Amino acid sequence: MAMVSYVLAFFFALALAYALTPLFQKIAVKFEILDQPVPNIKIHTKPTPYLGGLAIWLAFIVTLLGVRLFTHFPTGTLRNLRGIFYGGTLIMVLGLIDDIWKLDYRVKFFGQFIASLILIIYNIRIEFISNLPLSVFLTIFWVVGITNAINIIDIMDGLAAGVAIIAGLAFSFIALPTEKIYVNFAALALAGGCLGFLRYNWQPARIFMGDSGSLFIGFILAAISLGESYTTINNIGLFAPFLVLGIPIYDTLLVIFFRMLKGKSIFAGSLDHFAFRLEAMGYDRKKVVLINYYLSVILGLTAFLITIVKFELAVIIYAAIITF
Repeated sequence: MAMVSYVLAFFFALALAYALTPLFQKIAVKFEILDQPVPNIKIHTKPTPYLGGLAIWLAFIVTLLGVRLFTHFPTGTLRNLRGIFYGGTLIMVLGLIDDIWKLDYRVKFFGQFIASLILIIYNIRIEFISNLPLSVFLTIFWVVGITNAINIIDIMDGLAAGVAIIAGLAFSFIALPTEKIYVNFAALALAGGCLGFLRYNWQPARIFMGDSGSLFIGFILAAISLGESYTTINNIGLFAPFLVLGIPIYDTLLVIFFRMLKGKSIFAGSLDHFAFRLEAMGYDRKKVVLINYYLSVILGLTAFLITIVKFELAVIIYAAIITF
């Protein structure tokens, strides 16, 4: 029965996002909430509507509320989902304000800090660390980092949404054997919502998700990554989220490295991204996005493999991925 509910959550979120995205596209055009081209920073050539993130957020929230009405949840699961609901909505509103009026990066970081605390209050945090202050600190660092990592890869049509779909499916696949209910529902609702939106965000994109979408997606992925132990067979399985989210993490570190190397602010826009470097190698943008998809799938499957093999083999797999 649970499996049927998971599948329904995925397809219900997909259908909602598919139906809502054109509506928010029209609203964005009417109120001129548009992403303007910026030379050497943004690659689109004409103003493009924002607000796709609202379609993803609303599809996600309505799906979880619907699931709540027709599924019996343990008390702990309900508490976890409330934390995701409140924190995710705060992040979405923060991103929406930034899309329309532009916020100082310090304000955004403060809002992300508050949203991270909401997760912790609702018992979503790094649990394998027994020292509570250290666990809280690392949880906040992880959530804020992943929230912004998805925002960083949102630079090419279809890239962030597609990577998020794969990551959501990977987390649900890993959590399925242990029946982490809130992880499965949230991961599949997010993946479905992103897939419904992707229909309109594929190249050439008719609408962007904006910060309201990319920050929200990053926050949800960070939250659900904290809901699984990954350690049923070997203790280093707990590093599996680094593989599932390998593309955004790698791109974030790459961008920070090159911006610091050039003496630029790490918050300034640039073309130092992994995707742009692939494009500079001669790949067209569709191939660049597909390469990122392929790598995300490989990393997701590897993450699952890490959780089911013995310690020695897991070490070898990690070493091979790091070398690659």
